[in-house]
Amino acid sequence: MADTLGSLVDKLTICELRRWHTERAMLNPAAPVEVRHVAALRLRVIDEQREDLCRELDQQWRALVERGSTPKVYRQLKLYNDPRLRAATACRPTSTRKPDR
Repeated sequence: MADTLGSLVDKLTICELRRWHTERAMLNPAAPVEVRHVAALRLRVIDEQREDLCRELDQQWRALVERGSTPKVYRQLKLYNDPRLRAATACRPTSTRKPDR
């Protein structure tokens, strides 16, 4: 259970998109039989991944509710959002003033 609730939801969303496209390929009558067969095999794997993700999400949610606490929130600290830090990491001066000529 190393994933956060948010990352599990994100993975589940991606899995659902992958499932939708794979099922669409499997049911496409214009697709060659081999392609439809491969899609059917992949759909089994995707369904297993989906079940695993749902189970883990459910376990984490239940554990969170039972503890009665809130999960720790990690803020995204991106260097490129702060011009001063961006300049410092690029080893450039932090001044925005144009040099005198």
